[in-house]
Amino acid sequence: MVLDVVLVLLGIAVLGFAAGARVVKQYEQGLVFRFGRVRQALRGPGLTLVVPGVDRLKKVNLQIVTLPIPAQDGITRDNVTVRVDAVVYFKVTDPVRAVVTVEDYRFAVLQVAQTSLRSIIGKSELDDLLSNRERLNQGLELMIDNPALSWGIEIDRVEIKDVALPESMKRSMSRQAEAERERRARIITADGELQASKKLSEAAAQMAETPAALQLRLLQTIVEVAAEKNSTLVLPFPVELLRFLERSSEQLSRPAGAPERGEPTEQLPG
Repeated sequence: MVLDVVLVLLGIAVLGFAAGARVVKQYEQGLVFRFGRVRQALRGPGLTLVVPGVDRLKKVNLQIVTLPIPAQDGITRDNVTVRVDAVVYFKVTDPVRAVVTVEDYRFAVLQVAQTSLRSIIGKSELDDLLSNRERLNQGLELMIDNPALSWGIEIDRVEIKDVALPESMKRSMSRQAEAERERRARIITADGELQASKKLSEAAAQMAETPAALQLRLLQTIVEVAAEKNSTLVLPFPVELLRFLERSSEQLSRPAGAPERGEPTEQLPG
């Protein structure tokens, strides 16, 4: 009889222990609500006991949560329609405030992030959204962090993921980039031609002072052209040789005693 009573009591104790035993994971904190009132003493990782029917254990995740922000449509300050999405990284720093102060802290952070993202879009220009995202990320993080602190939430970082533009705007930006590249190419080409013309002018002046240098350059050009295995080779005729032949032909065709071209003729007395 006594043994039966002991076994019954032991069974009740085991059932009570099993009903009141809870396991809190390493990345969690446990809040105990006793008759609906939260107890300030948090339950750490490991096995913890609660009073069945009296206590209720609420586990709060302390890991960094990745919360994607759905794409938001907006008009920038320079009147361009864009679609921007982002992602928020946050964690719970005060489990009591996160559970007691706000009904669903995840949903609350998401709503604040969406409104803040639309506000950032309206205050920014298109160039800022495309090229100056670091400053916008900091401003967006500050806008979300202000209300989140009162909920026991710490915003780790906020990143703008993508900026979707209308097709007409994409084509306009493509044409603008192409025109800019063409302008730079023309400037570089013109600058190269200017430098080449200056060097050619200096080379021409130097060769004018030394005619032998011009002849050497001519021979070098002939050698370079001949090395290309061309079937036809065009040789420029030296100008000095043409002038010499011209003077020789004039001397042969002029009658004896006639003055050379350019010399004054003698007037016979009347």
